[in-house]
Amino acid sequence: MVELRWAQRGLVVIFAVGNPSRGDDAIGPMLHGQLEKWLKNENLSDQFDLIEDFQLQIEHVLDLQGRELALFIDAGAHTPGPFTFRRIAPATGIAHTTHELPPEAVLQVFVQTEFAAPPPAFVLCVRGEQFELGESLSAAAERNLQVAFELLQVLCRNPRLSVWEQAVTG
Repeated sequence: MVELRWAQRGLVVIFAVGNPSRGDDAIGPMLHGQLEKWLKNENLSDQFDLIEDFQLQIEHVLDLQGRELALFIDAGAHTPGPFTFRRIAPATGIAHTTHELPPEAVLQVFVQTEFAAPPPAFVLCVRGEQFELGESLSAAAERNLQVAFELLQVLCRNPRLSVWEQAVTG
């Protein structure tokens, strides 16, 4: 029964992280919403699983099982504009709490619990300007979000490691 469940999953998992109530921290959830609609309109939804959350948790390791690619989307306060797109690897020794993990730590937990390499993973970090509770999305973040969405469209039309590696910005 478990095999059937995994067979029905998309080959690519995309995590969109952020808090919609904290200004530009809403970038991840907003990209999640745009991407969900776009994938449906392009008839690509079956290739992707989109997961939106306030922050990454240990439990997200389970969402990496059986995937060919993984993408983590988040906002960054000091990210070079408009965004960075980079490949990541499992990493040990990253400080974290029980409530929050960086993507590299999620990959490391995958290695430790699955005794296997995680799927190739990337981070799309979109520059934000203001992250205060109750703030709305800044104009700069809105522009950065749109440029990042253009990259997401390219990546989702070509969900192959070689294509994603060529798109890396730094």
